[in-house]
Amino acid sequence: MKFSLIAAAAFAVSAEAHCIFQEVSVNGQKQGSLVGLRAPNDNNPVYDVTSQDIICQKQGRTSDKVISVNPGDDLGAYFGHVIGGAQFANDPDNPIAKSHKGPVTAWLAKVDNAATASKTGLKWFKIFEDTFDTSTKQWGVDHMIANQGWVNFALPECIAPGEYLMRVEVLALHSATKAGGAQFYMSCAQIKVGGSGTFTPSSTVSFPGAYQPSDPSIVVSIYGLTGQPDNAGKPYNAPGNVPVIQC
Repeated sequence: MKFSLIAAAAFAVSAEAHCIFQEVSVNGQKQGSLVGLRAPNDNNPVYDVTSQDIICQKQGRTSDKVISVNPGDDLGAYFGHVIGGAQFANDPDNPIAKSHKGPVTAWLAKVDNAATASKTGLKWFKIFEDTFDTSTKQWGVDHMIANQGWVNFALPECIAPGEYLMRVEVLALHSATKAGGAQFYMSCAQIKVGGSGTFTPSSTVSFPGAYQPSDPSIVVSIYGLTGQPDNAGKPYNAPGNVPVIQC
């Protein structure tokens, strides 16, 4: 019994550090909790990059709404510890535990109908990344925490009109020294892009497929000689070595 209680307590502490992408904003206007999102039912991460869960997380809630946006709009993705944000007053792990350092990336995939399209078999391209700043020793996750859970970026001006899934991912690398230790958190937003952009990606990736389990950006120690998560002062490339598109 004593062992079981200890194990249960350890699991609870571990789970408390997690997060969920649960809301979108457009030019500062919040769209509502889980509106236009495909989000998981819990805040547990994905560990297996070869699983279909790496696309939009585990099957959970799927909104019937599609969010209208335009090229150049300022988009926001809100991550909270649990649905609604804090799990309790003064939750120290909201939006995520400060120890969970790592990059944040955003991706698009063109679909016919964002509300109903299958998440599988899509071709993805990267529109944003916030990895590691060697001058400040700050990670993308640090910036997200400082911004109270919001990841903000501009939708590139060249994006062609149509419907897309928008995948926003937080990767926590605090336990990534061995295969299967990195933690991936993501949901997919359902968006409809207006305007008259003409961008067609010259190269795309698939999920699963874009990341390999042995990728040196996934199996990595981010701790320097002093034990701080400063990546030993070295630059960090997000997994898959996929560049952000250029308009």
